Amino acid sequence: MPAPSLAMAASVLAELFDHAPDVAFFVKDSAGRYVAVNDSLIKRHGYRHKSQVLGRRPCDICPGDFGRLPAEQDAQVLRTGKPLLDHLEQQWYLPRQPVWCLTTKLPLRNAAGKVIGLVGISRDVRAPVDPRHIPVELAAALEDFENNLAEPVTPTLLAQRAKLTPAKFARLIRRFFDLTPSQFLTQTRLAAAARLLRETDSSVAEIAQACGFYDHSAFSRAFHSALGVTPSAYRAATRKAPLLGQ
Repeated sequence: MPAPSLAMAASVLAELFDHAPDVAFFVKDSAGRYVAVNDSLIKRHGYRHKSQVLGRRPCDICPGDFGRLPAEQDAQVLRTGKPLLDHLEQQWYLPRQPVWCLTTKLPLRNAAGKVIGLVGISRDVRAPVDPRHIPVELAAALEDFENNLAEPVTPTLLAQRAKLTPAKFARLIRRFFDLTPSQFLTQTRLAAAARLLRETDSSVAEIAQACGFYDHSAFSRAFHSALGVTPSAYRAATRKAPLLGQ
């Protein structure tokens, strides 16, 4: 019996992931074109049918830099054969609902070892439990951090404030938020910065400092890595309700 084609196998996986609304699933060919997608991915982009996305690339369905970033990620995975693992980034639901995701992209190889495509997921970062179930001292430490983002804080310091060992602190952050402590700190700071860029007229420098970034270039690099655009470009683009791709 002949082996199933990439498209056939990918289609079965897409049907499986249709039942995972918090995950955007995709398979792409060697040119970075969608071979299979799940329902969650097309809904995030405002489409109704998978046929509207299949055969196209992220840059074909997302405007400007928001389509360029995932296409560049794809090109790197396809060129180098190196996976992208748990990359923290912000994506959008239509029309203007930002959601943080951990994106993973793995190369697909044929029997000869040649990269023929990639498979990936973008998993929504959301607390899987009621915040009231978080230990009181940990909740207090996290609330204090979120209310004072301008203050320099490290995972070790936050663990001390929560009266936990670094190892136990890391386990609880992973359990409640599905992130490492460093990812959690970065996500919290960048989420606040993104909100201020969307909702206020404060300068980029003022927002960077308010969110704990005292080096403007470091802030811009971290922001660009997670959201695919500079803070200034993000402010301009999000007021036009763009979408981020996978």
